[in-house]
Amino acid sequence: MPQPIILPPCHNDRVPAATHPWHHRVDIQTRFNDYDLFRHANNTSYLQYFDIAKISYFEAVLGQKVDHEDIGAVIVNINVNFYSPAIFGESLCVVTACTGISRHSFTLEQRVVDPSTGDVKCGATVVMATFDPETMTSPELSQRWADALQAFESARLTH
Repeated sequence: MPQPIILPPCHNDRVPAATHPWHHRVDIQTRFNDYDLFRHANNTSYLQYFDIAKISYFEAVLGQKVDHEDIGAVIVNINVNFYSPAIFGESLCVVTACTGISRHSFTLEQRVVDPSTGDVKCGATVVMATFDPETMTSPELSQRWADALQAFESARLTH
């Protein structure tokens, strides 16, 4: 299990306190076209940042490169709360944690944060359900994935 990620405290009262430690962080390289005329990151850019972080998180959890077929899960629900605009030139990272596992799905919490100030730009709750494209069904989450997620987070995650 990796050490918890330590970020400066967020001073925005609208941001809920995390209920779990963060064990994964990926720094985000923003692009010029991520920003609008007001120099704010476009809301759709955040979803791309979350996707970059998900792949990095899965590779950290499994300890190896993963391909799309190995993941075997798709996003079935994502809720994003926006707290503070990301301004052109700010450093950004995404922290990710698995917060729950069920028979056919798991839940991730993700946040886009300025790592130098602790300012949380937005947070997402992502539900990923297992999916087999050949049978078009949702098989049970493999024991390999459940064990790896729980070991990485050092927590019992079933709900």
